[in-house]
Amino acid sequence: MTAPKTEVTPAAAQEIEATTGHYVPAQLCGKELQIVPAGAWRQSTMRKLKAGDMDAFMEDVLSPESYDLYLDLDPTNDEVNDFMENAGEGSGEPVGKSSGPRASSRSTRKR
Repeated sequence: MTAPKTEVTPAAAQEIEATTGHYVPAQLCGKELQIVPAGAWRQSTMRKLKAGDMDAFMEDVLSPESYDLYLDLDPTNDEVNDFMENAGEGSGEPVGKSSGPRASSRSTRKR
């Protein structure tokens, strides 16, 4: 079950982070967990995610209490995906929605 989507402006995201501290709330399996906003994830944490070490990644981005709850919940991949979307919406920073590199404005010379 996915929570209703709400748009958060960048200014509102900064306000959320300022008032809530280092973590923002997000729902996982009906429980509220505290997660670091995506923009604050360290590159070493991103390498853990890319390597597929989800437990080590979650240990880095969740509060200690939330990490213990995450382990107890033992969520499915779909539940984790919903959680990450919920976390991105809550912090105003979409997770995994990069537009990618921009095309060059210069044309390439043909041979």
